[in-house]
Amino acid sequence: MTAFAPAWLALREEADAAARAGELLGPLRARLPAGEPLVIWDLGCGTGALGRWLAPRLPGPQHWVLYDGDPALLEEARANAYRTADGTPATLETREGDLAGLRAADLVGASLVTASALLDVLTAGQVDGIAAAVSCPALLTLTVAGRVRIVPHDPLDAEIGAAFDAHQRRDGLLGPDAAAAAATAFRRRGATVQTRPSPWRLGPERAGLTAEWLRGWVGAAVEQRPDLAEPAAEYLRRRLADCDAGRLTAEVHHIDLLALPGGTT
Repeated sequence: MTAFAPAWLALREEADAAARAGELLGPLRARLPAGEPLVIWDLGCGTGALGRWLAPRLPGPQHWVLYDGDPALLEEARANAYRTADGTPATLETREGDLAGLRAADLVGASLVTASALLDVLTAGQVDGIAAAVSCPALLTLTVAGRVRIVPHDPLDAEIGAAFDAHQRRDGLLGPDAAAAAATAFRRRGATVQTRPSPWRLGPERAGLTAEWLRGWVGAAVEQRPDLAEPAAEYLRRRLADCDAGRLTAEVHHIDLLALPGGTT
């Protein structure tokens, strides 16, 4: 699975929080067990940003299992102080592990499985493995959708975007196909699946994130298509100049998915 730097995760946390589809929380809450502590697994937890957003929106008491393959990120996540909807502190534990090894037996007793910005960096087999292992509600957020809209328009937007999407699909990764693959995998196992858009909206108020996203977006496109290196360098110069001048906005589309066991749609 792709590793992420803590600095990048911190930079994007506010935009992630603003993007997440809060309308999925109503049907989720309705299916959580009442009158007993919630046990919530956060797969690929990173530094714990999803828990900081979600814990206050769910009832307590809560126990979070923070699961990641990066011990440095787990160390940072361990320092979190989650508060539930009634203000009581949640308890936390960290587990280092590879998602490829996750089994249904590991998740016995889980009330909810959740993840953020995870599905698109997995293979079809890994996504299917998660769907097979999960028998409780699953809230899987911020999966890339392969759609980016930048204002003002530039003639190279579409070509850079297509090269980036191809990079996302390298080595069998799902990239922009991940949300659809996950929906199919959960439905095949009898779950009801709802999806909602969760776009990043970037602009002058998030100039640092916008600039860093542009560098990463263009860099991945060039890695996929080295022939784009020269025009992409000039493209990035123009885009960063627009960003610095406060005249660039970008909508980077993601998809949030809620899978509830029992019933099909």
